[in-house]
Amino acid sequence: MTEDRLTYRQAIDYLMGRINYERLAAHQYSARDLKLDRMGALLEVLGNPQDSLPAVHIAGTKGKGSTAMMTAAMLTAAGYRVGLYTSPHITRLEERMTVNGRPPSEAEMVSLTSQLKAAVEAVDAQGELGPLTYFEILTAMAWLLFRRENVDVVVLEVGLGGRLDSTNLCRPEVTVITSISLDHTQILGSTLDKIAREKAGILKPGVPLICGVTDPLPREAIEQIATERGVPIVQLGQGLSFQYTSQSDSVSPPQGVGGTLAVNVGEQVFSDIRLQVLGAHQAHNAAMATAAVLQLQERGWNIPTSAIYSGLQAVTCPVRMEVIRTDPLTILDAAHNMASIRAFGESIQSTFRKHRKLLIFATTKDKPVEEMLRYLLPRFDQVVLTQYLNNPRRLGVRELSAVAREVTESEFVVAESPQEAWKIAAGQASSMDLICVAGSFFIAAEVREILLAQPPEMGDSAEQASTVIGPPC
Repeated sequence: MTEDRLTYRQAIDYLMGRINYERLAAHQYSARDLKLDRMGALLEVLGNPQDSLPAVHIAGTKGKGSTAMMTAAMLTAAGYRVGLYTSPHITRLEERMTVNGRPPSEAEMVSLTSQLKAAVEAVDAQGELGPLTYFEILTAMAWLLFRRENVDVVVLEVGLGGRLDSTNLCRPEVTVITSISLDHTQILGSTLDKIAREKAGILKPGVPLICGVTDPLPREAIEQIATERGVPIVQLGQGLSFQYTSQSDSVSPPQGVGGTLAVNVGEQVFSDIRLQVLGAHQAHNAAMATAAVLQLQERGWNIPTSAIYSGLQAVTCPVRMEVIRTDPLTILDAAHNMASIRAFGESIQSTFRKHRKLLIFATTKDKPVEEMLRYLLPRFDQVVLTQYLNNPRRLGVRELSAVAREVTESEFVVAESPQEAWKIAAGQASSMDLICVAGSFFIAAEVREILLAQPPEMGDSAEQASTVIGPPC
């Protein structure tokens, strides 16, 4: 199909029609399906666009997306032309690849897809590597876009793991590992040191690493690989530290300020950095991004101190402790594993101690659902359990509510859809209450789309549409 015959809808359908591990349950694929040789073959057909573009490569169980956005914001503030590649997207696929914050237009998506299609068919025809996947093709598309746009630097968020991830064919100036915790264990391994080794697969000889991992076992695994590859480490807790002061118990963060941050990197001190993003875990991510930018500075990049302050202050991270409404105060968070659920819960508890708190919760198959619910349910005054609709990996709300019955004697409400869940929560909330949405990137994204599409007014009561579940009989 030639470019002039390809429509935007056809381009998106072509991309979405590929094997997509983001829409498969973990048991439906394994590490054997992740083949870096296949990605390498595709990039070679395309002329290896990644080889001409320096990169900041960011891995981690949680925090890597926010850290990538923060790094890109500081580099943009310094005057560089910055390509940013993150995943998944919230509303439109092209959100994953931006240049100084601008995603490609529909016409550019058609052009890029058309350019890729012949290359994909050529690699698929080789047979022995297996068919190229959705994420591999999108990663290649991002490289084509960034080369076409003549960016100065690319900030890459790892999709899954690191060693075999499609983003690992890059030329990094600095790498970052934000954190290590249990997630995707069927693919990455069931222990923290195994997961750490997979993520440390992004380390390149001589390229500095910013490491935010402080647990001894995974940190030692990372240090071992770094030593083998001659990688210098800037380690949190050893020459890198931060202090965070939250904007506590405001009805809404005044002037968009979520808190203030101080970062110490060696002899350099950055104090009173104002953040829009909420939570100590976001302060951790900001510290990681700051250390990465300072490594670039040491390697000759012109990054003034003012760009660090203005870049971080400007950052907002959709569905990462995102304040989407102020009446009632509504926060969306993509927390989806125990580490991120705890970070979310601690941030809510420390920042909004005096608020009555309501939670909309949905999650994904293969997550530690019982543990997540045991942690969250006692921390909220009202809970609405639901299911997201746009991805088959969802955990059905009936199954979710059955788990909840086993872990709590408190009442909760069941809603069949995010739209219904929002109506219930908003109908029960006063202007002084707090509504939170968490449990999965996908539920946060679906509620976000609902709220952006309707005027910011209190929802109608949905008593007849809800089902109240009491203690188990």
